[in-house]
Amino acid sequence: MDFLNSLFYGFSIGLQPDNILFCFLGCLLGTLVGVLPGIGPVGAISILLPATFRMSPISAIIMLSGIYYGAMYGGSTTSILVNIPGEAASVVTCLDGYEMAKRGRAGPALGIAAFGSFIAGTLGVLGLMLFAAPLAEFGLKFGPPEYFGVVLLGLTLIAYLSQGSVIKALMMGAFGIILSCIGLDHMQASPRMTFNIMKLWDGIGLVPLAMGLFGISEILINIEKTRFTEILKTKIKNLFPTALDWMQAKGAIVRGSILGFFAGILPGGGAVVSSLLSYGLEKRLSKTPERFGKGAIEGVAGPESANNSAVSGSFVPLLTLGIPPNVVMAVLLGAFIIHGIRPGPLLLKDHPDLFWGVISSMYIGNVMLLILNLPLIPVWVQVLKVPYRILFPLILLFCLIGAYSINNSSFDVLVMIIFGIVGYLFRKFDYEGAPLILAFVLGPMVELNLRQSLIVSKGNFLIFITRPISAVAIVLSIILLITSFLPYFNKKR
Repeated sequence: MDFLNSLFYGFSIGLQPDNILFCFLGCLLGTLVGVLPGIGPVGAISILLPATFRMSPISAIIMLSGIYYGAMYGGSTTSILVNIPGEAASVVTCLDGYEMAKRGRAGPALGIAAFGSFIAGTLGVLGLMLFAAPLAEFGLKFGPPEYFGVVLLGLTLIAYLSQGSVIKALMMGAFGIILSCIGLDHMQASPRMTFNIMKLWDGIGLVPLAMGLFGISEILINIEKTRFTEILKTKIKNLFPTALDWMQAKGAIVRGSILGFFAGILPGGGAVVSSLLSYGLEKRLSKTPERFGKGAIEGVAGPESANNSAVSGSFVPLLTLGIPPNVVMAVLLGAFIIHGIRPGPLLLKDHPDLFWGVISSMYIGNVMLLILNLPLIPVWVQVLKVPYRILFPLILLFCLIGAYSINNSSFDVLVMIIFGIVGYLFRKFDYEGAPLILAFVLGPMVELNLRQSLIVSKGNFLIFITRPISAVAIVLSIILLITSFLPYFNKKR
């Protein structure tokens, strides 16, 4: 009964006119971000975060969350029509979605992607409702050693965030931790690595850093490209899948939804990993695996369901433990903190309106996205034709305005530009920005909980072994770190 009361309470907040408006804006912008190749939800949330400063915390988080799960919907459009993923999680959709489009079945491919995303999003929100409250109660038992162990596990999984070299990913993580140490010491309030620059006493801001690494660097990378996207010239018809399509896709949708949700909960998992796992699972379970890569509708339904369900799953550790499982959630954690709210076990007790309002808005947003996506597909096709020479100056303008508006400081603009150039160089040499951002957010949490644990134990490191949760997390961290280096050593051998 308490669960139903909480749910109705959440919908009473989510259905308020201002929250519906911001939910709609988030979904619309997220879909647009998903459609436009290259920008991604991390860059979009970073760019638009300053625009939320005058909103209420609930409206701000609702809008930023809508951008994230909206991008999952929009990413399938470019994957199917252009064979270019609008978002990283839609990479797998290219394999069968584009093949379906070439065969004149772009409509059913787009339709099953939209309906599968809606079903998965609904199941994911239901899972979030069921798991979040019990996990928040469990999180109340966490002390500094437990938090240290779990956050250390999240840092270790940085190695799995990179598509390339594990060593490069760990180097970026180490750089992120070093950047997070700039500013005043948490306990002694003494300046660290500020080089007598008073502007650095507050540390480097997450928003200028993320804007530079993902927004400015994206502009610089795309300016170099001379390739133009070519829209597949086929008539988009029959957006509603046939009965046979549903028969083939229904199992993939259910399996993708469940797999995606639990993959989203895991640190380092998220939408990209879940979509890859779903595609592999469907191909393995299929009686005709040779159809995959040649236009199998299950190859579209499974991954698209998985990446949408993973979004809901990734909110579970953020809302209940205050630990971001992926880089998008790390930026969203920054948004919570900027608005004066600390996610974690006490969020449900201290801010039940935010907790249940955000969860209910995710279901409302899923309904909006289903209504938006199918009729607006012709519009998104036209958006894809906007020349980059018009698009990127607008993105640069939003970045500059956003960075300045945080503290009305030109120093933040300078920080953004510097990290934009640094991010561009990183990408040229195949160093990814995601591990850096995640380490930048998790670094202070690791340091603070480590020091608090040692104060409680009077300098005895055995406190991390005698506590079961922290001991298990630390052992898992060591195992994962060793296994991540095994392919490297085998290659050397």
